[in-house]
Amino acid sequence: MPGLAASPKIFEKIQLPEDRFEIYLLEWFLPEKKETLVNYAKRMAAEIKHEDAVLIGVSFGGILVQEIARIRLVRKTIIISSVKCQKEFPMRMKFVKNTKMYKLIPTRLFSNVEYLLKYSKNERMKERLVLYKMYLSVNDVKYLDWAIENVLIWKRTVADEKVVHIHGDKDDVFPIENIKNCIVVKGGTHAMILFKYKWMNENLPRIISE
Repeated sequence: MPGLAASPKIFEKIQLPEDRFEIYLLEWFLPEKKETLVNYAKRMAAEIKHEDAVLIGVSFGGILVQEIARIRLVRKTIIISSVKCQKEFPMRMKFVKNTKMYKLIPTRLFSNVEYLLKYSKNERMKERLVLYKMYLSVNDVKYLDWAIENVLIWKRTVADEKVVHIHGDKDDVFPIENIKNCIVVKGGTHAMILFKYKWMNENLPRIISE
């Protein structure tokens, strides 16, 4: 399951041994009006056609697969660049949640990547926007509003100890100092599914199987 608004293309460099694994890619669809994350997870779970599956989710996709695992029997849940409970959110996200400032985020503007690229002066931001444009799957404003809110108001207060967590020590969205009990990828950023694919290809087969 890819991250917020992202396309399954983010997994295009993930190559697992075909004699041992089959990869099935899930994709975001539009939420219903005022849909809860729990109900959305039920609808996404219906897309999983195999028993005893291993779920892998990135960022917000990691949150979603944890919700799916609560309602469907799976063999293992693996999250990448994500969080396992509210305690792992950085303080700034808790502040935005508590003040409800997320309701002021101009998601309509963020849905127009071309406009942002045209007027952005920050080179690092431009690089991120180019990646965002390349791997964007859903730029619907209603989806973006729903997704941002449901990341921030996620109600899980206690981490599931069975969840396998892979996290980069350079993640600036979910900083490593807030993350407990994870497999640390040195130099891994929040977008490491794209840039640390060699590490993923070398280690995921063992992590999935053990």
